[in-house]
Amino acid sequence: MIKAHSLLYALYICLIVSIICGALLYFSNLYNQLNLYYNLQEELYIQNQSVVNFALGNKMVPTEVEKEQNSSIEGSYETKPYGLFSIVLANSYIAKDTVASVYFVGASGTDKTAIYLSNLSKSLTYSGKIKLVGNCQLPSTFIETSYINNSKNQLLAEGKNTISEPQLPIINSDFKKIFEGTKFEKTKLNDIDKPLDSLYFNSFFNATKEIQVKATLANIILKGNFILRSEDSIRVKKNAILEDVILIAPKITFEAGFTGTVQAFAKKGIELEEKVVLNYPSVICVYNDSENESKIKIKKECLIAGAIVLFGNSLEMNDKNSIEIDQEGLLFGDLYCTGKLMLKSNVYGSVYTNRFFFKTNSSTYDNMISDVEINTTKRPNYFISIPLFNTPKTTYGIIKKVL
Repeated sequence: MIKAHSLLYALYICLIVSIICGALLYFSNLYNQLNLYYNLQEELYIQNQSVVNFALGNKMVPTEVEKEQNSSIEGSYETKPYGLFSIVLANSYIAKDTVASVYFVGASGTDKTAIYLSNLSKSLTYSGKIKLVGNCQLPSTFIETSYINNSKNQLLAEGKNTISEPQLPIINSDFKKIFEGTKFEKTKLNDIDKPLDSLYFNSFFNATKEIQVKATLANIILKGNFILRSEDSIRVKKNAILEDVILIAPKITFEAGFTGTVQAFAKKGIELEEKVVLNYPSVICVYNDSENESKIKIKKECLIAGAIVLFGNSLEMNDKNSIEIDQEGLLFGDLYCTGKLMLKSNVYGSVYTNRFFFKTNSSTYDNMISDVEINTTKRPNYFISIPLFNTPKTTYGIIKKVL
């Protein structure tokens, strides 16, 4: 005979087993839903990258993106300029799920040019230890030796030497647009939301915000889609933290020890004091359209990853433009100067200039370089340049993901 409490125990056991089975079925269903969600997200991310690749292959021309067969995911993109870069804003979406991304885009492909020196005056001369890796276009295929100190002269050159034209390759005409006073959404610093207590941020999906700043920029953190403008000058202190922002002023100075990622645009001049670091991708750009002098001055031990550009004026006025780069520094990228250039730091990239010059305590030498290395092969594989020359053959690549 079965006792009553045994039946009660059996009932409890059946109840527990049913609860466990129900829980297993519930968690199995949740797992399947979660797995479907992650699979969908993965498909959205893959589609989003396909949209970006489509934009690059289409040379940044906005076009409707065709939906892939057997896929319900749709994609779209738009492009817009941001300083000397372009921006791709890509969206992939299905129902209420969307994946968005933003990329800085530049000119892909490796420029094999080490030096392009315009055929305007005497041939290139050198003193000390010189290393040139890449093709050179010069007034003469022979690089002459000059003795200005007691050090041994040594020239190591790898690449073809050909005769240059009287003028530099024509720079991208779009570069002037940043100086044409294009109006953006003006706002005050106090009106900008701060996601963190001390960080000002503006997404690249939002309109570019233009902020009028004081002469000194200090104790501030700015990241994203900002233009900082001054009608006089801007001095950036080393305690300012700037990432991906644009600076526009007649004259811009970076205090010694500053580190950041910026695009700086001026007409009178830009100066980097000692040990300034401008991370990739950064731009220093001066446009001189007047009869006054414009100058880029880069002092000792500065590191720049991106581009240095000085352009404007006719050939007759090129002496009004000058770039001076002191020793023990390094440029990863491109240097373009419609004027005269004193180069005392190494360049891992390409140099375009109308004229070199070299100053000592006692004299100035025309079309001379001394103790530098210009090497196109040492530019990092990930490096994507600004589009210096806008040609039909220009291809585009991703510089940096900013969202």
